[in-house]
Amino acid sequence: MAKKPTGKNTSGRGQRDLKVKVKTARGRSLSSTRWLQRQLNDPYVKRAQTEGYRGRAAFKIMELDDKFRFLVPGARVVDLGCAPGGWCQVAVKRVNSMGERSGKAVGMVLGVDLQEVEPIAGAEIHQLDFLSEDAEELVKGWLGGKADVVMSDMAAASSGHKQTDHLRIITLCETAAYFAFDVLEEGGTFVAKVLAGGAEGELQKILKNAFTKVVNVKPPSSRSDSSEKFVVATGFRGGPDV
Repeated sequence: MAKKPTGKNTSGRGQRDLKVKVKTARGRSLSSTRWLQRQLNDPYVKRAQTEGYRGRAAFKIMELDDKFRFLVPGARVVDLGCAPGGWCQVAVKRVNSMGERSGKAVGMVLGVDLQEVEPIAGAEIHQLDFLSEDAEELVKGWLGGKADVVMSDMAAASSGHKQTDHLRIITLCETAAYFAFDVLEEGGTFVAKVLAGGAEGELQKILKNAFTKVVNVKPPSSRSDSSEKFVVATGFRGGPDV
């Protein structure tokens, strides 16, 4: 006769203990060990590996698009600082850039980055500094017109000083916004990563002057201990006052 289950964990280990633990190896710092342990236990990292995305950040743009619906079939999308390419991978599927969704409009995904990025099926990738003088015209030329979406998951190199890093990423985001003003169609959307820290006022003012709606969101896949959030600005007004 089969023994009835007791409801107890007969393995002698609780669920919390099933997490992968990493020992600090010689030559590896404690912070590196903690980062590695967090990566090995991160469900979004595991999902990215299983589903073929280049990083867990792919789920952030998925969640933002699920809420605001800007990556629609037929949309022309520019991904600034696109490496390693997870956001482009998501956009390819959602804007139907490969024409795989029968009866839906075919979009375009254009990724640009300072570094060389491995090719992504359905996306056009260019090695380009978006701050260069002719970047806007090059992008519009590659698109064959203006963009419907400009998105950025860029972050400035960390200095280790929280306030300095916050100011750097806000400045980077403002620069990306002005780039978007030059390449977006009226009605277009701008999405960018920022860090909470009290210096976003000027950025918010700039965006509210240029878009009909501006919201700040922390998607579920953004780590709870991270100060990152995303600004989503929709309904680009265009015009000479921007």
